[in-house]
Amino acid sequence: MPTPRRPSTEAEAAALASGIRLRIIRLTSFEAMTNKELAERLGRDPATTLHHVRRLVDTGFLTPQPERRGTRGAKEIPYLSTGLSWQLDNGVAVAPVGQAMLEAYLAEVGEADPAEVDSSRLVFQVVPGEVAEFKDRLTALLEEFRERPAEPGAGRTAIYVSIYPSR
Repeated sequence: MPTPRRPSTEAEAAALASGIRLRIIRLTSFEAMTNKELAERLGRDPATTLHHVRRLVDTGFLTPQPERRGTRGAKEIPYLSTGLSWQLDNGVAVAPVGQAMLEAYLAEVGEADPAEVDSSRLVFQVVPGEVAEFKDRLTALLEEFRERPAEPGAGRTAIYVSIYPSR
């Protein structure tokens, strides 16, 4: 059974309505990264990235980790995703958050080796109640894999799912 999700606050939904912030959440899901590391990985200016990092910290999506010293002795603060984004139902903000998810997906797939991207598309016919069943079962499968313990050396696999009426 899928984990019940709580409605997102207005601030949480607004924070998630940004492709760059969604990418930061994903990048920090399994390992803490500093603002400098995030900026380099995303090809962004560190000041701009810091603005997004602070917004994610303020809304509970990232948590600062213990301070460390960088290669030149400068203070660095790594950030780690809290997993909060998976626990929310974005309600009325679903369209802007969905648009941000698509933006993040397109950016990430654009960086991937095309030979390693496995895409599928399917249109099927079901009655309305079966669509809800399909969503619930798919969510349960995703939840099952998300809850598996991390294995040392395991690679990351990303998935983007979009369910929409086909006209």
